[in-house]
Amino acid sequence: MADIINLNKARKRKARIEAETQAAENCVRFGRSKQQRVREQATIDEAQRRLDQLKREPEKED
Repeated sequence: MADIINLNKARKRKARIEAETQAAENCVRFGRSKQQRVREQATIDEAQRRLDQLKREPEKED
């Protein structure tokens, strides 16, 4: 005799597996998440600000 399955649960399980597959594919295709990009850009900006603060202006000759 065949096993009885709940069609709603089977449909949701299939949708969840497809969503996970799509997410994994997108990770490979598009790389980093938005939080990672924002964090990296903030680090770059901070380093640039520190370098700008340490710059010396050349002395003006009259």
